[in-house]
Amino acid sequence: MARKQARRLGEILIEWGVVAQPAIEEGLQHAQKEGLRLGEALVALGLADEEDVTKALASQFDMEYIDLDSNVVKSAEMSLIPEELIRKHLVLPLAKEDTCLKVIITDPLDLETLDMLRFRLSCELEPSLASKGKMRDFIDRFVRSDVSIDQAVHDLEKSAELAAAQIASASGEELDEEAAPIIRLVTMIIHEALHMRASDIHIEPMADRVRVRYRVDGLCLERDNIPKQMQGPVINRLKIMAGIDLAERRLPQDGRISMSISDSLIDFRVSALPAVHGESLVLRILRPESARVGLPALGFEEDDYQRFLRIIKRPNGIFLVTGPTGSGKTTTLYSALNELNRPDRKIITAEDPVEYNFAGINQVQVNEVIGLTFAAILRSMLRQAPNIILVGEIRDLEVAEVAIQAALTGHLVFSTLHTNDAPSAITRLIDMGVKPFLVASSIQAIMAQRLVRVICPDCKEVYPDPDPHILTMLGFTEDEIDSTTFYRGAGCGSCNGTGYKGRLAIFELMEMNSVLRELAFNREPLSEIRRATKASGMRPLAEDGRMKIRNGVTTPDDLFRITQASEVIVE
Repeated sequence: MARKQARRLGEILIEWGVVAQPAIEEGLQHAQKEGLRLGEALVALGLADEEDVTKALASQFDMEYIDLDSNVVKSAEMSLIPEELIRKHLVLPLAKEDTCLKVIITDPLDLETLDMLRFRLSCELEPSLASKGKMRDFIDRFVRSDVSIDQAVHDLEKSAELAAAQIASASGEELDEEAAPIIRLVTMIIHEALHMRASDIHIEPMADRVRVRYRVDGLCLERDNIPKQMQGPVINRLKIMAGIDLAERRLPQDGRISMSISDSLIDFRVSALPAVHGESLVLRILRPESARVGLPALGFEEDDYQRFLRIIKRPNGIFLVTGPTGSGKTTTLYSALNELNRPDRKIITAEDPVEYNFAGINQVQVNEVIGLTFAAILRSMLRQAPNIILVGEIRDLEVAEVAIQAALTGHLVFSTLHTNDAPSAITRLIDMGVKPFLVASSIQAIMAQRLVRVICPDCKEVYPDPDPHILTMLGFTEDEIDSTTFYRGAGCGSCNGTGYKGRLAIFELMEMNSVLRELAFNREPLSEIRRATKASGMRPLAEDGRMKIRNGVTTPDDLFRITQASEVIVE
């Protein structure tokens, strides 16, 4: 495959006006740090659109660019490549002429896959290029297995193999996947959850059935009802995979699964909880890329982004991220550590549990059963001479005091706290028993965040009549309502009919100053601290959300769903 010219990808993107030279330089730095190619780094940082990068790659390698939104692949041609290869290598057949097969690929440099396909298909290949995102969406929507999950359940109900599967699952034996319907069913559930971009799989025994739900973009979607007689085999299969004791059904248990799916190693954190109708299992899907999205892709507005970068590069002090469970706090902290991770800095974390592994960072798993608590790890890690410390969560006075002492002795400390907004963190620490002068002197900044769903770009449309009550509760004035064009997702195959695809964070970033430190020192009430933060120019959560609505990123309905009315009133 010869290149049209010896041109670099960055040169093409600059020539097309997609990015400027500073963006290319930032992308090259990120690519070198993360082991990515330039195009992947630009997309990860949000500096370029994946489609623009793919078109530039097609131009660079003298290949045809294919827009899969136009459904150019005919169903009759799908059988030219086995589904197993289509899903594993992200390749699609386009057309066959004589002994040459036209195929769509996503990586022009993946010559190994092209050679393998030539050997497996016994023909020459003429490759064209499509983006990975659209390729995955197309495969999920149009490349269907011969046996669906519903069909697999139906077959199991009628199959005499169910009894054998029950015996094998109960005894802990591993069965051949092709011969074991239960194993095949569980594998299909996991694969479908991944294709739907789920963050969790919920297996919930009910009185007369087993409910299967996927959490997608923060909301649970009911997918299947497995017959009650399959409850034992399905749960036992998952417990075997997670290394959980099959005989113990009375106590909660935790486990972990690692699976190689589409050339990616995916981890699942498994929790088994005894319930009235049987053990309820939740599989938390831990995708490596979700913790390495890069700071620009988190959802910061430009001014908050620059302040955030400036704050996390300070040599000492505490930076707190607050918000409820599932608000993206861990992802934000991991992204900050990833930004700071350099060979000349020593970073140690105390986590419960360690969800993602990072090269160059010393990560310690909390184990309270043997006394390895947050406080114990913190005291020990200070003797390791770190520059930067991450404490998964400040849960009590002991952890808070050790973290503050670390900050006051020259360490930069990151941690999380469960409060509704940034100003509340100050009063929460004082109520916990931390001395006010320590709070005032050690904290550098506090950031609260929530996650809002992003409108699906494939079915985005004007929202002509949003609920005026919701708009008023969100703090929109009459003039803003009249001058703003609201958007929503109509629902399509790409977003599973929800109208949303992916999530971004909304933030309020409170940087400590002399006024706020004095208020904390004097134990002033929360209302006074909030007034001072507003006077200092902090943009509240609700206003950051309104900016994303005005920019067409999310909808009033979704912002109202995740933002408490009290948070809006106290702006």
